[in-house]
Amino acid sequence: MPDLLIELFSEEIPARMQARARDDLKKLMTDGLVAAGLTYASAGAFSTPRRLVLAVEGLTAQSPTLREERKGPSASAPAAAIDGFLRATGLTRDQLELRDDKKGQVLFAVIERPGRPATEIVAEVLESTIRNFPWPKSMRWGNGSLRWVRPLHSVLCLLADEAGAETVPLTVDTITAGNTTEGHRFMAPGRFAVAGFDDYRARLKRAHVVLDSAEREAMIWHDAQNLAFARGLELVEDKALLSEVAGLAEWPVVLMGAIDDAFLALPPEVLQTSMREHQKFFSVKNPKTGRIEGFATVANRETADHGATILAGNQKVLSARLSDARFFWENDLRLVKTEGLEGMGAGLANVTFHNKLGSQAARVARIAALAREIAPLVGAAPDLAAEAARVVKSDLQSAMVGEFPELQGIMGGYYARAAGHDDGVPEACHEHYQPLGPSDAVPTAPISVAVALADKIDTLTGFWAIDEKPTGSKDPFALRRAALGVIRLVLGNGVRLHLDAVFTEADGLFPEEIKSGELIAADAEPGAHSLLAFFHDRLKVFLKDQGIRHDVIDACLAMPGNDDLTLLVNRAEALSAFLKTDDGTNLLQGFKRANNILTQAEAKDGVEYSYGADPKFAETDEEHNLFAALDAARTRITPAMQTEDFAAAMAAMAALRAPIDAFFTTVQVNSDNPVVRRNRLNLLSRIRQICLAVADLTRIEG
Repeated sequence: MPDLLIELFSEEIPARMQARARDDLKKLMTDGLVAAGLTYASAGAFSTPRRLVLAVEGLTAQSPTLREERKGPSASAPAAAIDGFLRATGLTRDQLELRDDKKGQVLFAVIERPGRPATEIVAEVLESTIRNFPWPKSMRWGNGSLRWVRPLHSVLCLLADEAGAETVPLTVDTITAGNTTEGHRFMAPGRFAVAGFDDYRARLKRAHVVLDSAEREAMIWHDAQNLAFARGLELVEDKALLSEVAGLAEWPVVLMGAIDDAFLALPPEVLQTSMREHQKFFSVKNPKTGRIEGFATVANRETADHGATILAGNQKVLSARLSDARFFWENDLRLVKTEGLEGMGAGLANVTFHNKLGSQAARVARIAALAREIAPLVGAAPDLAAEAARVVKSDLQSAMVGEFPELQGIMGGYYARAAGHDDGVPEACHEHYQPLGPSDAVPTAPISVAVALADKIDTLTGFWAIDEKPTGSKDPFALRRAALGVIRLVLGNGVRLHLDAVFTEADGLFPEEIKSGELIAADAEPGAHSLLAFFHDRLKVFLKDQGIRHDVIDACLAMPGNDDLTLLVNRAEALSAFLKTDDGTNLLQGFKRANNILTQAEAKDGVEYSYGADPKFAETDEEHNLFAALDAARTRITPAMQTEDFAAAMAAMAALRAPIDAFFTTVQVNSDNPVVRRNRLNLLSRIRQICLAVADLTRIEG
């Protein structure tokens, strides 16, 4: 079985596109080969700044011969029907077979499609892949019609086995596939031939090209760490930058430089962001002081002066960049020290948050009012929460955040301290944006929690008010992320608040004339589009990842207080744990049996059996035991539910398993005696009432 090697050699591919391009090349080629009848053992895709590569091992040499039998019309069918069958099969009348069938003789077509050589199939699939490659952006060049991310220079396409290597005949526009490639642009220019993947990879290495991006990343990280360690410094981890830089160099050479003392007073986040965004430099910090004092850069070649010229040029550009950052920093500090952080944020009145929801300043005022109301619920001082809310967005007007938007919040914390704020306000400037995603940290400081909740709830209620809800996969305002942020803030801090009341409070801060959405606190029935229903949907997704089934959550959502997320989740966790036990499983079956019998009897009799079960009408020991067990369970469950001790309530329910099992084993509910029958049905009603007081078990599947 031959091995396939493909290289698509071009001008530099943007680093951000390389990982996706590797996956696309592998999928398009392997799917196409398999669809054409070939199989393979394994496939791997690689990329460097100037090439996409696919290596396929164990490819079959040709597709199998296919034999297809197709039943046609009766032999006595009209000529038009037979002619249509001949056109569909591509055969002539004398090539058809006549076979006996239940209804007489029938025409059959036996079609054989001979196998095709791998070279022919590879050429077809590769040409289609090249012409239809899904680059995010592509370009044309010269007079050809071909589009590629950057001008495509050559195609290498080889099928190699023990007998040698064969070039696959293929021409795409003016490019004819061959068996040659190029090494490093500067260190090993010129083309050379290869005989297979192992030979290709080894020759590239000798030509100063490291093919595997993971290997380049490991080289960069190892060399940068060693250089930092030699100077008593530490490299600041940045996986995204490492991946990007590995896509910029075919032969990475790490160089390390120092930051001028004039810039060391800048906040470390400013230094790190400026170097990463503008120069693609790694930050290097002093472990003793925590300051960013150096940088590591990656060159794409070795030089005679060991990178001194490259490093000198980089340091010159870096000094210019950091001079700008220092200018922004000093101007911003001067402003907040003279006019305060609210003075810095005064310009937010002229910044539109949304054309229907007003300015950023109006939004800040709403967040401050809402944070004041939420503060007591999270253990924060209302005045302090409102103070923090008034200034947490001010840094959006700073020169530094204007240059580096990703520093919003972080810079707010620095400016808040410079302006004299304390007691959690500086921390709230940064933390009120959190959590930004499922893996982001959840704030725990009360002021931060109050403002973070107010910020996210204002966003949600605002867009609900103007009827801009997420639809399908579209969520342009990241409302699902905001809802998940509220859920994580509430659950992570054990916050007890009623969302419908908070939504109503937040909704009241918007002018009535803008509102076109549904009532914020509408009941979350199936199919509802209220904000609370939206939260319940998000909560289901969140708890599913925690191992809690959707029907368990539904059983708890049906209970009172379902807008208190902490209460809801505590109930769901206890019920989930209970149903995983034998007692829970068997009690659920007993409850469903009781509920089914009771529901059928109520429908048949036209009455509701919900009161009047009396032990004096009990005829068996099992009935008496069930009466006693239900009395004992109610005595334990009622106070447990009042104190929200759901584990104790579930334990009390578990004690019902044995008496309920015994009751159904020995007692016939539909007795011939109408008094006994009615008493037993009312007894089943007590089972239903006690179980439904804990959770709506009718919603549990199984």
